[in-house]
Amino acid sequence: MQTTIDKTQFVILFLGSLLFSITAYPQQTPLPIYPKIAGYIGIVHPIATFSADGTHTNFKDSYTVGMPIGINIWKSAKIGFSSEIVPFVKATGTGSKVNNVLFHPGVLVALGNGFTFAGRAAFETSGRYGVTPVLNKIVKKNEGSSYFIALPLPVRFGNDLPSSLGIGFQFGISF
Repeated sequence: MQTTIDKTQFVILFLGSLLFSITAYPQQTPLPIYPKIAGYIGIVHPIATFSADGTHTNFKDSYTVGMPIGINIWKSAKIGFSSEIVPFVKATGTGSKVNNVLFHPGVLVALGNGFTFAGRAAFETSGRYGVTPVLNKIVKKNEGSSYFIALPLPVRFGNDLPSSLGIGFQFGISF
């Protein structure tokens, strides 16, 4: 006994198979490839520094601004390495100059919802050293870049000065 399939049955069988294959195996968005490298540049404004010598606020007797330039290398979606260099310019009533350069390597931890924690070591040309925990938030994400804000909390030691804790505000663009 031989079974034959007419054209209508063939079309229904073909379309059913096609529909099943589309629903059973949907296309997936490709996963990002790691390691993933991103660069960034920004502006950092130290707000206040607290030490045994008292509280020093920016904008009072002088204005200090830093320009962080860095590279992030993400090992996975959750963890990465970052290295940045930050030249600081200090302006007073009599002039301005680069008064310090900071080398700032560290680890990155993605916290979700656009937040990242950066735990950085700090080595300054002024002779100070320490750590800087930073909380970072992406505020606008574009296809090829992202705008971010950050809250650095520098802790510094050395150079015959008392230990200090500071707070700053940073904003920038990563690409």
